[in-house]
Amino acid sequence: MSGPRGHGAGGPEAAEVRVLVVEDDPVAADAHALYVGRVPGFTAVGAVHSLAEATRVLERTPVDLLLLDLGLPDGHGLRFARRLRASGHPVDVIVVTSARDLAVVRESVSLGVVQYVLKPFAFPTLRERLLRYAEFRATAGEAAGQDDVDRALAALRAPSPAELPKGLSAPTLERVAALLRAAPEGLTAAGAAEAAGTSRITARRYLEYLVDTGRADRTPRYGQVGRPELHYRWLAAAAAGSVSKV
Repeated sequence: MSGPRGHGAGGPEAAEVRVLVVEDDPVAADAHALYVGRVPGFTAVGAVHSLAEATRVLERTPVDLLLLDLGLPDGHGLRFARRLRASGHPVDVIVVTSARDLAVVRESVSLGVVQYVLKPFAFPTLRERLLRYAEFRATAGEAAGQDDVDRALAALRAPSPAELPKGLSAPTLERVAALLRAAPEGLTAAGAAEAAGTSRITARRYLEYLVDTGRADRTPRYGQVGRPELHYRWLAAAAAGSVSKV
């Protein structure tokens, strides 16, 4: 779905990449647009909930990149991407979906989709994909050889999954995250420790990791005496993608 790229997106004078969010769930759409606005070099020009709305925006507004859901109320996102490509529209596409069917992934690749992001995801995941897209978009000029071509394409590839900090395990992290998601009022480290069967210090390490990676926040709550107690709360935006159908 690539088109003329103009100035490199990574250059100091480059215009921001204009992103349209196409997502049927309003909560998820707003969350994704918020995420886009937090990434340097990107701006969300809107969030729409159907392909018809997306078409109208594309007809009147310059858009460089779509964050495209697949299960829209008036059609499938990949059929929409196919129509855009057939018409010569230069917009690029990042698919954002819960569809894990590898046949869908292969079709996305055949249509020139530049990234495929699975829901639910936290802000750091989308940020990393957007920054890689910006690096790819910034490539310009003529390749001197195969190495230059390989480097340009490598910009779009996600790195190996980041390792957890020393002392943290994936199963315990998932358990603590699940407890936090299930507690609308939030949890203290002591409450999480009791529910997860860990020490308070261990639970706090996992809770702080969730805060550091953008999936939770913490606020002090003051009692009658003594130091305030930290309460941790799962961020709804971090899980917004999970409410969409596809």
